[in-house]
Order: sequence, then C-alpha cells, then structure tokens
Amino acid sequence: MPALKTAFEKYREIKPLHTGGPVTVDANGQKIFTCVGDEVVLTDLEKGQEICRFIADDETINSFCLTPDASYFAVFTASLTLHIYSDPLNVPSSDKPVRTSRTVARSHEAPVHVCAVDPTSTFLASGSADGVVKIWDLHRGYVTHAFKGHGGVISTLAFRFIHDTSSAINVQPTLQLITGCVDTKLRVFDLNSKSGGGKPLAVLEGHVSVPRSIDVTPDGKRMISAGRDSVVLIWEFAEDSARSSKGKGKEVAKLVKTIPVLERVEAAGLLPNDLTLGAGGISSEKSTYFFTAGEKGTIKIWDASKGASVTSLNELQSDSEEEMEVQREILDARYLSSQSSIFSIHADHNILFHSLSSRSLTRQLIGFNDEIIDACFLNGTAPDSHLAVAANSSLIRVYSTTENDARLLSGHSGMLLCLSQSVDGKLLASGSKDKSVRLWSFDNDRQMWSCVASCDGHAESVGAVALSRKQDENERARFLFSGSQDRTIKMWDLASLPVHSDDSELHKCKSLSTQKAHEKDINSLDVSPNDLFLASGSQDKTAKVYEISYVRSGTNTRGELKLLGTCKGHKRGVWTVKFGRFDKVLATGSGDKTVKLWNLDDFSCVKTFEGHTNSVLRVDFLNHDMQLATTASDGLLKLWNVRTEECQATMDNHEDKVWALATNSQESVIVTGAADSTITFWKDCTVEKQKQQEAEREEAILKDQDFANYVALKDYRSAISLALSMDQPGRLFALFKELLSMGDSPGSDSEGNSHVTSSVIRNLPPAELAKLMRHIRTWNANARTSMVAQAILHAIFKLRTTDDVSEALGQTSGSTATTSSREANSVSEIVQALTPYTERHLARLDRLVQDSYVLDFILAEMDGGMLVGGDEAMVMA
Repeated sequence: MPALKTAFEKYREIKPLHTGGPVTVDANGQKIFTCVGDEVVLTDLEKGQEICRFIADDETINSFCLTPDASYFAVFTASLTLHIYSDPLNVPSSDKPVRTSRTVARSHEAPVHVCAVDPTSTFLASGSADGVVKIWDLHRGYVTHAFKGHGGVISTLAFRFIHDTSSAINVQPTLQLITGCVDTKLRVFDLNSKSGGGKPLAVLEGHVSVPRSIDVTPDGKRMISAGRDSVVLIWEFAEDSARSSKGKGKEVAKLVKTIPVLERVEAAGLLPNDLTLGAGGISSEKSTYFFTAGEKGTIKIWDASKGASVTSLNELQSDSEEEMEVQREILDARYLSSQSSIFSIHADHNILFHSLSSRSLTRQLIGFNDEIIDACFLNGTAPDSHLAVAANSSLIRVYSTTENDARLLSGHSGMLLCLSQSVDGKLLASGSKDKSVRLWSFDNDRQMWSCVASCDGHAESVGAVALSRKQDENERARFLFSGSQDRTIKMWDLASLPVHSDDSELHKCKSLSTQKAHEKDINSLDVSPNDLFLASGSQDKTAKVYEISYVRSGTNTRGELKLLGTCKGHKRGVWTVKFGRFDKVLATGSGDKTVKLWNLDDFSCVKTFEGHTNSVLRVDFLNHDMQLATTASDGLLKLWNVRTEECQATMDNHEDKVWALATNSQESVIVTGAADSTITFWKDCTVEKQKQQEAEREEAILKDQDFANYVALKDYRSAISLALSMDQPGRLFALFKELLSMGDSPGSDSEGNSHVTSSVIRNLPPAELAKLMRHIRTWNANARTSMVAQAILHAIFKLRTTDDVSEALGQTSGSTATTSSREANSVSEIVQALTPYTERHLARLDRLVQDSYVLDFILAEMDGGMLVGGDEAMVMA
C-alpha cells in the first residue's frame, strides 16, 4: 500500500506580471521591470521568479527608465515625484519592498509620461504634460537644463551623443536632446550650453500627427522619427550640427525620406547594419534598417534605403477579429542588442520577445490573467510539459511547466468556462460562453497547439466538458460530453477527428445524443476510468450518474445515456464531481462547504468531509483513491485522508476563490488557480519532510543526552548554552535557579573570580542573548520566577553593553542599516514589558520590608513586656 502524502510545498508561482504602464529590460536581457498596480516588479526572465518590488508612493507610475550601465533606476509617479534607486539589478531577492535611495518631490508641475537616459548614464531627461523638459544630473542630483516653449504634452525623447575618438585633440563630446511634442514638431536642444535652458538649435517639421518614437544612429549622423500619422521620417544631420549653436542660420538636420507605414506607429527603433534575418538573412553596411510597431500588433522590419518592408514578426491571421486586433495593439517596443531580439508590449498586457535571427517568437510573458477558472496538464513535447489555463478571456493560456514561456490559443469568441484533457494529454477540449466546444491537438511538426474541431449545438453557455478516458485503436479519444446552461448534456462523436488542423475548414463534430439532465445549470462533468459511466453536478443540489452506451459499427456510430441514479444530500449547488480512479465511488463538492463520497451501487453517501469555510469548488482523487485534494472559495487547498475523513494538510497561497485544480500524471505536483490571478505549483515533499523530521529527532535525542551529561558532570556553562540553543526555557530556568540556590551570584565577584552564570552571560552570542532576554520577559511576569529573572537581568545590564543588547534584539546602535519597524522596536518592547512587572515586584518587596519592621516591633514589644512584668505574668498564669 502506498504511503500517504502529508506535505506539499510551493515551488513555483505565476502571479500578475504587468497590469499596464511602462516596461523595460536590462541590457543583458536577463531581468525585466514591469508595473503591477502602483509597484515596480523586477523579475528574472529565465526562471520567471520575482526578485523584488520597488515601492514608490502608492500612486500610479507614469514612466520609468533604467540607465544603460544599470547604476540607477528612475521612476516618475502621478504625485509628480521622482524616485531614484541605486544599483537596482543587484538588490537581493526579498519579500520586503525596496525603498527609494533618493526622492525629488514636485519634480515637474505636470505628470511626466516620457523619460530617457543618455548613453553615458549621466543625464536623465524627463518630459511633462505642460511642455517642459528637464535634464537631471543623476550623480549629483540636480537639474542642469530646463527647456520650455513646447506646444503641449511631450510625447517622446532621445539623446544624440557624438564622441570623436579619431582626433588627436581631446574634443568635448557633443550631447544633444531631441524632443517630440503633440504639436507634431521635433526640437533639437544643445546640452553643452552652460546657460541651462534657451531656445532649440532647430525645430524640425514633417509630421502631421503626434510623433511617438525617435532614434539616432550611433554615429549621430542620421535619425528616424515615427508617429501616429502612419509615416516614418528619415533625417540627416549636417556635419557641423554638433558644434553647438554658434553657426546660426545653418540647417541642423534635413528630411531626406518619408516612408509610409500604413498604420499608427507607437514605437520605432534603429537596427544594426549587419542585421541577419532567418536562414538567408540580409546584410548591408550601406543600408539603415529599422523596425516599427503599432496598431496592427505586428513588428515590421524596414530597409531605409529602399523604403520598403523586409519582413514582419508576429503577423496576425487575416481572419482575426477586430476585437482581437485591438487587444494585440503594440504600445511600445525595444531592441535588445545583446540577444538580437525585439520585445513588444501589447494592449492586452502581454510581453513578446522575437528573435531577429530566426524570425520567431522565442518567449511570451502573460502580464495579467484576471480570474483563473480552470486548468489541466498537457503532454506536448514531454509528459506534463504544458499547463492549459482558462481565465476571464476567450484565449486559452498554455504555460510551459519548465520554462518561463506561454502561448495564447485563439478560437473562441466568448469567455472560457471549462477545460478537459484526454488520457494521453495530446487532446484538449474547451467550453465557452460562445455556446461551443473546441478541440485542440498538439502538432509535433510545428511544436504548437492548434484547433482541430468544433462542437456547435448548445443554446446557452457551455460550463462543463469531459473527454472519454479510454482510447480507440488509433490511440485517440472516442467521445466527448458537454454540459450547458441550457440544462442539457450532449454526446459528441470523435471518431473522424483529424489529427492536425486543416486551415481551409474546421472539422465539425457530430452530436450523438442530447439529454435533458438537470433543473438548473450544469457545473461539472466527469467520465469514469472505464468509460462506462458519466457523472454530472448541477446547481439543483444533485449529482446524477448515467450509463454510457457507445457503439461503433463501420462508419456508423451510436451513443446514448441512461440515468442510473441521483445523489441527493447536498444543501447547496454541486460545483464539482469526480470518479475514483480505482474504487467504485464518486466524490462531489458543494456550496454547502462539504465534500461527500457516494457509493455507486446504491447511490448512498458513505462519507462526508467537513473543514472548508466556504463553497467547495474542485475535488480530485490522489494516491490510489486513498486521499482527496479539494479547493474552495476560502482560498485553501486541503488534503484529506479518505479512510479517516481527517484533513492531513492545508496549503494557503490564494486570497480569493480557488476555481482551478490540476494534478500531474505522477501525482507529485498539484496546481491551483484562483480568482486572485495567481497560479501556484505545489510539490510533494512528504519524503523530504519525513527525513528532515527524523534528522531533527535524532539531533534532539543527542542534545538531550549531552544536556544530561553536562548536568551530571556539573558543567553548568555548557548546559546553559545547550539549553539556550535548544530553546528550552524550562530547563534553562531550572539551571539558573539551581545555580542561584548554590550561591552563584551573577554580576559580582569581590575576589575577581568568574562565576558560572556571569561567565555564560558575558560570552553569549547575540542570537542566544536575544533568546535569553525574551525568556526573562516571560519569567519576570510571574512572581514565582521573577527572582531568577531579576538576578539574570541584573547580570546582563552589568556585564553587557547597551550596544550588545540592541544588536542582539535587532537594532544595531549607531548603524544606518534599514530594519523593519518590528525589529527596530524590539528593545523598547522588551523594556516596556519588563518595567511594569519589575515595579510591581519592587513594590511588593517594599511592602515586605515594611511588614518586617512591624513584625520586629511586635516581637520587641512582646519580649519587653515579658521582661518588665514577668512576676505579674507568672502570678496571672
């Protein structure tokens, strides 16, 4: 009998990556900065792990930029504040937010929507909505130039840097700033001027709409500008244009070519002259290549000399819907020279990376999933290589389980509601609000998922689908069931299902039967492992079991359902049904917060699992049906022992309803997806936990034996240190009490000898000193243990400095290091806890002393009376 699984730990998490705003990638293409709400998230691109979060001021982030050498990271927020972070890429991975290194309040009088850094990582340019451009010295932290006179909102910025190293004379590098504005004009400003402001060297006119992107060649001789007027302009700078503004009247730059792009351009950039595209590639040192991206969601590569498009990346299907094109609109795009790739940010919050050498999509990051509704594992390139996810969208998200990559499958016109995979994991069924079911197959040749068939016929949304659990002679699923809000279950024949998609026409599956099943919406369907039974769960508080009849004779196929029984007992709607893989049982989860196990012979409830605090949404069998995994609206994943009906483990990583539950083929990984847009991978760590517990148990036994040996040998110093390390306050108190009873007075030694207690306290490391202080706080609160606490406290304050105590409790004296508020207040918390009890103990001692004087007086009076009146007393007696 297999061992029970008792522990799962989180080893991967897919959280919201980008919810809108600017995006940038470091020069090496290894880390990406994105906006999630009012925070900037730094993520490792290869591993997909969140490194840290940068906290600004709880306001919307309008723009940010990273210096080329990654020494500074500048963020502008809606509060008009500039936040500067030093060395952002080397921040250690932590759950604690990274605080700003420098803050400039009211950096502009209007929001800053564009910013740029010069190639030397020295100057930061920021353009605001009131038409003012400022140049900031990042190293010294002040404004060097302020340029006014623009005709409205600044739409784009770019630096022109020229450093002539061929001349023997040390010539000062030329630094100019080119700005784009909503008045459609480009302006060239000289930054070598010491005036700090002034008029532009030139005002370039050519656009008839807002310019959105400017880029300058490395030698500073040519420039491209693109905008929403659907054209790209090629400019050439005059040879003496880099000699500041002394040559007035001379033309700084001239327009040499206008290239129509036929779409609104949101981003454009120059590419290297030796650009290589695909297997053949193109290469020419005489040509200038650039890319454009915009409303059509496609990146186009252009040859400036020919004025023609060379190739396109991420080209959409011609039959894609208008709504899909709006979602795929590109808002920004950048060229990564280190990887010879272009990454683009789309309106649907997705980030795509395209390789120029292979002209293919190499990585896709899904920024925001919204509400996760369903999930299942798929076998693409390998077993459990992909995870299909249905979210609040018409697109199926297919995540790689080994890499930080995902793909989107389009086909449905309505929001997805359910998913189901075949036994071999090569076929996926999806149900949607568009009243249809689509079937997806993995194409080994193209290494991608594609739609191969559709099932149309329901009158309402399809909320549940279930594929057959057995395969035919061609190793393909035999039939499919779909349940709808129209309260019917349809059976579909998959006998003629094509292996690969046919681009000319989508295969239409044939409906074998239609059954009126429930009185309310059907929430869940499941087929038994032997393909003989179908279970359905509904909002009418019941689960029903049907017998499946499926017969294939030549080209004729017949299929029907026969109701066998109804499982009644839930007090709310049934959200999920699941057959046991080995036992003849059915598990159901309901809105009444319970999971019930039903006997399929007489449809009676044999077990009820109670523990969730809200509706149970998903259930699955594990470990040869010995255990159950359940998720609910309380955000928890629970693991149950079927035999004892006890909850063995509870995993918590969600803040909302957990709609999705999937288990891989080895049952070693459980995936949960919730309405908080988070997908969590839980890994079975039962064996590791057991080994760890066994090692800790052995270590504890050895320490107990060592402690007993130290006490027997009167080695109190070692015994106290060991009791502290074992964190056993009872034994520690007994040792100190015994030492004090033996006359070991800590903190004072008239003969200069080191008492045991004093010696231990003097040599305690910071961690153990902190433990001892917390134990003293506990002991001091009880009158019976306060004497020992006061004695040790006296020794600590006499033998250790204040800095030692502060450092031990988390607040290093004189240090500028940032600590959490809890750590910073540890000393004050300890003092505040010790003070009132200490005052109470001293007051009690004062009363005891006073009572002792009264007792002395009474005894003295009694002694005196007996001596003075002794004869009379004897006579009276």
